[in-house]
Amino acid sequence: MTRALTSTCLALLAALTAGCAMAPGTPKDGELAVPADYRSWPKFLSAVQRPDAKQVREIYMNPAATAATASTGFGPGTVFVMENYAALETTDGKLATDAEGKLIKAELLRVFVMGKGAGWGQEVPESLRNGNWVYASYLADARSKGPEDLTTCRACHLPLANKDFVPRYDEHFSAARR
Repeated sequence: MTRALTSTCLALLAALTAGCAMAPGTPKDGELAVPADYRSWPKFLSAVQRPDAKQVREIYMNPAATAATASTGFGPGTVFVMENYAALETTDGKLATDAEGKLIKAELLRVFVMGKGAGWGQEVPESLRNGNWVYASYLADARSKGPEDLTTCRACHLPLANKDFVPRYDEHFSAARR
């Protein structure tokens, strides 16, 4: 009886250990780090104008993302990094624009990371699942975790299932064809 119990416990321990060994390869929301070299990556889109949020955004994509097409979407291994900058305001509180009428970047506010991998994001309730994408939020230093609730990220991306959950998908692929 003791030998059978010991064998059962050892089998259970082995199963639990195997599950833990896989955990590092499947990050959850909030666990993606900001890649140190992301500013050397190609731009997904540059100087995205968000006057509604009083922001200008720069979005980088890792080299793996460059193989994507509008018809195939982004494959596992894709990582996006989005920098959110405050839009410069004039002394009277209006948003400052350059000669082309575009908002001018001020200080960096936040850095967001969005990554895709096989089986990622499966712990998220199905009603908020964005395929195999996970998200992380950081303050401007790109090291301190941001206070954002990542459910907000998921809810914003959720309606874009036919665009691989990626905002401005069409805009990116239209620009890539030019």
